Amino acid sequence: MNDRAMETETFDVLIVGSGAGGLLAACRAADLGLSVLVIEKSAQYGGTSAVSGGGIWVPCNHHIAEEGGTDTREAARTYIEACTQGAASEARLDAYLDTAPEMLRYLEARTPVRYQSLSRYADYFQNQPGAMPGYRALDPLPFDGARLGAEFARLRDPSPGTLIGGRVAVTSKEAHVLLAKERGFIALALREFGRYWLNIGARLRSRRDTRLTLGNALVGGLRYALLQRKVPLWLSTPMRELIQEHGRIAGVVAEREGKPVRVLARRGVILAAGGFERNQALRERYLPQPTEAQWSATPPYNTGDAIVAGEQAGGALALMEHVWGAPTVRVEGEEKQRALFVERNLPGCVIVNGLGKRFVNEAAPYSEFVPAMYRDHAATGKSVPAWMVFDARFRKRYPCGPIMPASMMPDSRIPAAFRSLLHRADSLDGLAAQIGVDAAGLRETVERMNRYAASGVDEEFGKGGNVFDTYYGDPSVQPNPCLAPIGEGPFYAVRIDAGDIGTKGGLVTDENARVLRDDGSAIAGLYAIGNTSASMMGASYPGAGSTLGPAMTFGYRAANFLADAVPAGAEASVSVSSASNARQGAEQGRELRGVTQ
Repeated sequence: MNDRAMETETFDVLIVGSGAGGLLAACRAADLGLSVLVIEKSAQYGGTSAVSGGGIWVPCNHHIAEEGGTDTREAARTYIEACTQGAASEARLDAYLDTAPEMLRYLEARTPVRYQSLSRYADYFQNQPGAMPGYRALDPLPFDGARLGAEFARLRDPSPGTLIGGRVAVTSKEAHVLLAKERGFIALALREFGRYWLNIGARLRSRRDTRLTLGNALVGGLRYALLQRKVPLWLSTPMRELIQEHGRIAGVVAEREGKPVRVLARRGVILAAGGFERNQALRERYLPQPTEAQWSATPPYNTGDAIVAGEQAGGALALMEHVWGAPTVRVEGEEKQRALFVERNLPGCVIVNGLGKRFVNEAAPYSEFVPAMYRDHAATGKSVPAWMVFDARFRKRYPCGPIMPASMMPDSRIPAAFRSLLHRADSLDGLAAQIGVDAAGLRETVERMNRYAASGVDEEFGKGGNVFDTYYGDPSVQPNPCLAPIGEGPFYAVRIDAGDIGTKGGLVTDENARVLRDDGSAIAGLYAIGNTSASMMGASYPGAGSTLGPAMTFGYRAANFLADAVPAGAEASVSVSSASNARQGAEQGRELRGVTQ
């Protein structure tokens, strides 16, 4: 089919991808008077954002004062610079620090999404100057999915690892209360399970919880905001190529209902389609080896299409060798692996390589864990995969991946799909033989861990030595809530893969999300945000929400920039009414900026 015969639609802004960054950009652009279309390649919206924790990392956010804390821009800048080690451009860093708090105020003023500051969830690198013991990471408050109507069924399901009993949704704050067994945890559990089962109408339709939390709450709230604005979202509509006309990006060719369609964008195209972690060929080209797409904890649609298209259009790439690393475990029959975010912090476990040796602080930020695996693998050839080892005491008290504590799920009641995950033996030597780990090395490692548990000091890697580590420790265990002896049989092991929650590398962008060429010039009409762009955080991950915070902030900035841009072919294609709408949108944008200051 030639271009003239192809169906053509025209909007001011086209957004490719329906994660939080893309949906926020669509909201903002619509509020500034622009016509917007969002296209999504899969049959569900939300992307990786929907299966994530939904957190955003925003220094100097307005909720900090509500929790009794304080923050300064100077401290935040010092901290990011220390973490990123010069990898972030000055312009992008300043743009983020200046705009992220404004974006958050806009989000809460103009959409149903609400956040709370996590006063006890520390920045990831407490030894760096400017680090905070909490406050900068924010957790989305629950959103009622029933408000979405038919769109609720099209929202990507949350990761099963974030649901209690595989069914009941809880916030990050609630999950911490339950895991740490803080005061009121029993009442909380009874209340949430009771709420879930007493919602008879929802239970008759589905097992899915309509109380949306974490990434589902964020995406659900943004989708509701787009429904209010009547912004169209086309599902099952993959982008096939970018359209270049007269030296600029004019739109895309997409596939809808099995047919090609041209979607023209008068002002610009925003690529917000995630990274390339589910593309095995790109992983083998760019990432450390060995690497497997199946180790990822993200949906299977993140295959780097938008990154490849942007590069073909002349865009420069950066950070392609880096991922947002997270150790993961495989559950038979699930489309993605489950990340181990909290289990590693708990007392009574150890993670070893094939020599039976430790190579990292088990409680380290998940983003640091996978690079440590590869560093040790380069030296020993024995760390990918690694093994998490624990005893019967740990097994009785704590969860591990999908397997609930033995007090709730004894070995005899472990579902068939989970059984291959857990290795068990009556002795450490027997366990080592099962998993192919050196038995003498494992015995020696466990002996050292037991000494550290008695003294409370991990002399090798410092597990439990800072407030980030201890956040998910067990406060009832002393002197170190992250350390307990390993010695009560039977013994267990779980394979740990070098997984991820997305790739960091992508198209190089400026402070307004414009895609840049190798010479630093901007490609007219082309923007990229989220994991489609090279991360402003470099190889680091300063705190929880360092992916979504920038994705949403630069989506917000891109929309602001596009509202002030001159439409392509304005003299021929933009009507008087459209121009009037744009002027009204710009005036509304100025008013909104006033509201959000």
